[in-house]
Amino acid sequence: FSAEQEAQALRKAMKGFGTDEDAIIETLTKLNVSQRQQVLITYKSSIGRDLIDDLKSELSGNFERVIIGMMTPITMYDVHELRRAMKGAGTDEGCLIEILASRTNEEIRRINENYKLQYGCTLEEDIVSDTSSMFRRVLVSLATGNRDEGTYVDEALAQQDAQCLYEAGEKKWGTDEVQFMAILCTRNRYHLLRVFDAYRGIANKDITDSIKSEMSGDLEDALLAVVKCMRNKPAYFAERLYKSMKGLGTDDNTLIRVMVSRSEIDMLDIRREFLTMYGKSLYSFIKGDCSGDYRKVLLRLCGG
Repeated sequence: FSAEQEAQALRKAMKGFGTDEDAIIETLTKLNVSQRQQVLITYKSSIGRDLIDDLKSELSGNFERVIIGMMTPITMYDVHELRRAMKGAGTDEGCLIEILASRTNEEIRRINENYKLQYGCTLEEDIVSDTSSMFRRVLVSLATGNRDEGTYVDEALAQQDAQCLYEAGEKKWGTDEVQFMAILCTRNRYHLLRVFDAYRGIANKDITDSIKSEMSGDLEDALLAVVKCMRNKPAYFAERLYKSMKGLGTDDNTLIRVMVSRSEIDMLDIRREFLTMYGKSLYSFIKGDCSGDYRKVLLRLCGG
């Protein structure tokens, strides 16, 4: 890998009349995120121009958004997406839920630090001013990045948690959402998997079915996302991708975010889950749903 060579290749692709999009896709998709950061620096030092500015002036639409996303360090990409989800008209609740429910404590900690540096206010402050009621409390809880990340399962506590959830939902008239939040947003993954098993034994139904019948709207979506991420994170992202493309129109925000943010983390696992869950490959789905350079770059991120 030569940052100098790749920087020159990118400049060549953008210089003069017209842009060689294929060369840009070719160059950037073969690099990983840290190599792209090196190219960014080398581009400026050897060519004396800003690569992001050049890309923005040459590209447009969803294709531009994917490329700029790929050029952004992973934590900063999450930071920008969270901010975009809250600023401007309306709130993109799906984006807030997806990022906060799926990132590790360490990732959340870095997001919080960078968010404050970038925007001068905390992520929590923005969440509080942009959302409300119980949904707000779940997001604030997830944004603290304070989940137990151990592997210890206390069998008695797991039974007790399952009973608690049952009594907070199915068993009573109305729902005690705080109980759900306290357990789902703080316990470690192994403990929760045990709780879900115990819950099925007590309630005779899956925890996800109870959440669906007891809650609604954003709160329901948030708690379901937490459960799904605990059980199988790649399957959660496979479902996000499927829903972003199926039916009329495409939810490009979600499609781009998942493809860019997971491309170096668990894309192979996501592809495998996608095929298992929907009987079609993610590759063929993207191929049928997108077009042009946008499709080309997403297919390269998908691989295979």
